[in-house]
Amino acid sequence: MSIERGDVEKIAYLARIQITDAQLDKVTEDLSRILSLVDQMQEVSTEGVEPMSNPLDMVQRLRADQVTEENQRERFQAIAPATEAGLYLVPKVIE
Repeated sequence: MSIERGDVEKIAYLARIQITDAQLDKVTEDLSRILSLVDQMQEVSTEGVEPMSNPLDMVQRLRADQVTEENQRERFQAIAPATEAGLYLVPKVIE
């Protein structure tokens, strides 16, 4: 797939990117090459390939999901301007 100069001008306008006439041909060529690469990659058969979360054969070490601090909600809410049923009350900002 290739992209035309007019398409690049429209995309640049919509993205509010200023591209000079000198840069326009180079950007058009670069985008066309990128789109061609994407087309080429989409033609590859991926049937039977297991999706990966990352390209490394590693497992992330996770810590145990344990509470390590005591509940201090009452202490923190004591200095709040307004609370109700354990929740902070804030002024309405959207009408």
